[in-house]
Amino acid sequence: MPLRFSILDQSPISQGQTASEALAYTVRLAQHAEQWGYTRFWVSEHHDAKTLAGSSPEILISHIGARTLSIRLGSGGVMLPHYSAFKVAENFNLLENLYPGRIDAGVGRAPGGMPRASFALSNGRLRDAGRFPEQLDELRMYLENSIPESHDYYGMNATPVPPQAPPIWMLGSGEGSSQLAAEKGLPYMFAHFINGEGGQGFAANYRKNFISHNGNEPYTGFAIFAVCQETREKAEYVASSLDLSLAMGAQGMPSDGTPPPEQAAAYEYSKFEKLLVADNRRRMVVGDAVQVVDQLEALGEEYGADEVMIVSVAYDFNDKLTTFRLIAEEMSKRTSEKKQ
Repeated sequence: MPLRFSILDQSPISQGQTASEALAYTVRLAQHAEQWGYTRFWVSEHHDAKTLAGSSPEILISHIGARTLSIRLGSGGVMLPHYSAFKVAENFNLLENLYPGRIDAGVGRAPGGMPRASFALSNGRLRDAGRFPEQLDELRMYLENSIPESHDYYGMNATPVPPQAPPIWMLGSGEGSSQLAAEKGLPYMFAHFINGEGGQGFAANYRKNFISHNGNEPYTGFAIFAVCQETREKAEYVASSLDLSLAMGAQGMPSDGTPPPEQAAAYEYSKFEKLLVADNRRRMVVGDAVQVVDQLEALGEEYGADEVMIVSVAYDFNDKLTTFRLIAEEMSKRTSEKKQ
């Protein structure tokens, strides 16, 4: 099967932009993604994050669903330890009823924010990420309407019950998440854009240790930063905003959004910061369409991946659109050539 291409959007806020504008751009991107033939479009969950507008993926999914027709929509992802598995199941069952056959329930165990946000989400209690495997079982039980007779909640439904359960996806950036996805028989998306090391090995172990659930097969993908423009030079220029943003974030420096390339070009990097930029480049691909798709396909082979999920950040939304348009056009071109 050819490598599938999808999008994860974090609704990043550029300098001088409002959260409302960033969310409107996310919707526009989803509409373009549908037109350009991307497989799915996911949105993220971040808390107390002034530079990322997506804090409630289920609400944003519903909004995007009303403005698109066919593209699959999902969460990348819901941070399950913050919540009741039953309530999460109700949210996704409602979405599946609204947009049948289009919803993915992507979940993870990361906090999605600093400790103070985790405390606030749990009313001041410690976040119990150790229950995550148990919560996965609970979420599946509610979504699949398979509460056993011996369970205290037997006979209860996570309403409204859809004709088919939305699939659960495991998201992660380390060995533990890949192993858990294998044990639970779930599709797995590795966050290469968070951790540029080890993903290929984690994916291999996932496939090796996969335990089928109801006859399903292992399915794996990786999510990665990408900046694609008409020329390599323009791509490097656009990517400089992400370079600076990531370097600032790694050092805990205050930020009011993705900086413009002009600011990034004028920034005087220290020796340490230059090393940070070089290290962060392992989490992204940058270049023209041929270069970027070549790199993505090569990584796809290394991962043995079924799918690549692209994350793109640019100061100018039009540059971000260009990234996804050029990648889609290059993929369409290659698909046509293979059919001839």
